[in-house]
Amino acid sequence: MKELVRIANTNIMGKESLHSGLSKIYGVSYSLSNAVCNRLDFDKFKKVGDLTDDEVKKIEDLLKNHHDALPAFLFNRKKDLDTGKDTHLLSADLKLRTEFDIRLMKKIKSYKGIRHALGQPVRGQRTKSHFRTGATVGVMKKQAKLLAQKSEEKKEKK
Repeated sequence: MKELVRIANTNIMGKESLHSGLSKIYGVSYSLSNAVCNRLDFDKFKKVGDLTDDEVKKIEDLLKNHHDALPAFLFNRKKDLDTGKDTHLLSADLKLRTEFDIRLMKKIKSYKGIRHALGQPVRGQRTKSHFRTGATVGVMKKQAKLLAQKSEEKKEKK
């Protein structure tokens, strides 16, 4: 049994089950991991360290060439702006494409782009009680106000 297995440029511990190990890859969800296991007729609870090199190669091939083998609703990039096709990206490609999408939204000044640029929540959350970063927001008590006034008065006298 291997201690580390490299699948799709991601190191996966050999002790993990295949189902949860595949989901450690950035861009692979539990449902996609389940679909890959079912499509290749692998036991979901088999340890990743017990996989042969051929089985690892089959998994990588399916994750890269998935168009006919897996249903489109599992893909993370539907109707791509460039190609118009449904695709699924993994690891560094997904991170890079997400960064480019955010940059494009900022450039065209869409609502989401403006929210990204301002560091505000993008998906309609309320901001009254959350997302308070930067300057401290709080309530000043009466005693604190009195102390602040007294210290200002002492500074003015000097």
